[in-house]
Amino acid sequence: MSYMTDLKRATGHGSAREGTRRHWGMTKSSVALLILLPFFVFTFGPMLGQPHAEVIAYFARPFPAIVAALMIVVGFMHFKNGIQMVIEDYVHGTAREYTIIITTCLSYGAAAVGVFAIAKIAL
Repeated sequence: MSYMTDLKRATGHGSAREGTRRHWGMTKSSVALLILLPFFVFTFGPMLGQPHAEVIAYFARPFPAIVAALMIVVGFMHFKNGIQMVIEDYVHGTAREYTIIITTCLSYGAAAVGVFAIAKIAL
């Protein structure tokens, strides 16, 4: 038998008032990825197995470079938000904060490296 009140049991387990915002954010990024994926496949796919000079010339054009950069940015931001939700659900204590910080830094870092690589090729 527990002597805790209902309020004490609910403290720390209630609504953080950001569930709807997160859900819509993930929904919007999912739809963006759904739209970007065919463009990315049809711009990136033909370049698989091509010589380096031909790939560089192809991605120096604006459309393939923009599609690749958008796919990288939206994909990594979607990953960051999704993995943060998973970590919040399954990791507890101070490990939660450290893991969220590490995955956020890795996501932003990977997105920055990808966009830098595309920009270096395109410019």
